[in-house]
Amino acid sequence: MEFRTLGKTGFNISEVSLGTWQLGGKWGDPFDEKDAMDTLEAAYDHGVNFFDTADGYQDGLSEKVIGQFIKRHPDVHYSTKVGRKEMPLSEEHFSPKFIRRYVEESLQNMQVDSLDQVLLHCPPMSVYYQPETFKTLDDLKKEGKIANYGVSVERVEEAIKSLDYDISSVEIIFNMFRLRPAKLFFDLAKKANVGILARVPLASGLLTGKFTADTHFGPQDHRTNNRDGQLFSKGETFSGVDYLTGVKAANELKERLGTDNLAATALRYILMFDAVSAVIPGASTPNQIERNTSATEVKPLPKDQMAIVTDVYDKYIKDPIEYMW
Repeated sequence: MEFRTLGKTGFNISEVSLGTWQLGGKWGDPFDEKDAMDTLEAAYDHGVNFFDTADGYQDGLSEKVIGQFIKRHPDVHYSTKVGRKEMPLSEEHFSPKFIRRYVEESLQNMQVDSLDQVLLHCPPMSVYYQPETFKTLDDLKKEGKIANYGVSVERVEEAIKSLDYDISSVEIIFNMFRLRPAKLFFDLAKKANVGILARVPLASGLLTGKFTADTHFGPQDHRTNNRDGQLFSKGETFSGVDYLTGVKAANELKERLGTDNLAATALRYILMFDAVSAVIPGASTPNQIERNTSATEVKPLPKDQMAIVTDVYDKYIKDPIEYMW
C-alpha cells in the first residue's frame, strides 16, 4: 500500500481507502454489525488507514461501528459527512443550526471528543454562497469539535466554488466515466493544497466489467430505484451513465485494455492523477476488500492505455455526462 497526503489535514492516508455507504450489508439489506467490523478489520489488514462515512449511512450505525473500530486502531483517520440524513433534502439542513446539531450527533455516535474531518454532504449550490455555513465550521474547529472540514460535491462547479473557503479536502465523483474533474479542478485543488477523495470510483459497479444487460439488483438498491434521480442526484447511480451504454463501454474497455480485472485497472487509472489523495471504493463484505486493494499491485497505465480510456469516454460517455456534472 502506498500513502498520500490528504491536503491541509496533513494525514498520510492509504491511496486506496474505504467508503462505507454499503458497510455491513448491500444496499437495502439489514445492517450486520459483525460483517461491518470484519470488513473494517480486513481493510486495516490490507493497509487501509482512512475510512469515509456519513451520519446518514445505515441510520448512524456506520458511524457507531467506525467509532468502535478507531478505538481499536487509533492510528487510522476518517471523515464523516453531514447534511443529508433528513428528508426531504433541503438547503436548510446546511444552516449553522443544523450543522452544529449534526456535528454533536456524530460526536455522540462515534464516542469521540473531536472529529478528524467533517464534509458537507452534497449541499446545493446555493449553500456555497452562504458564508455563515463555513464560518460555523471554522468556529467548530476553534472549539476543537472538528479538526478539519471539506465538502462532498455533485458538480465540478461546486468543487471550484468551495475553494473560496478554508476547506481541507473535496470528495468528488471521478472515474473512467467521469473525467471532467481532471480538466481544471485538479490543478486548482493542488494549488490550494486541498486533498481529493475520488468517490463512486467504479461507477456503482459498472466499471467492474461484470454487469450485463440482464443483471438485476434488489428492489431497495439505488441501482434499481434511482436511475432517473428519483431519490437523490442521478449522478450518484452509475455516475449518471445510461445503464446499457455503461455496460457496452465497460466491455470495450476490458477488451481494448486487455484485462479481466477491470475494477483494479479502473482504480489504478484514478491513482494515475497525483492530485488524487485517495480513491474510496465501497465494500459490504471482507472479500471485496482484496478486490479493491489489488489496485495497488497494478502497474501504472502507459500513455496508450490512458488514451484508450479517453477514447471510450469520448465515444460513449462524454455527451451528455460531461455537460451535466
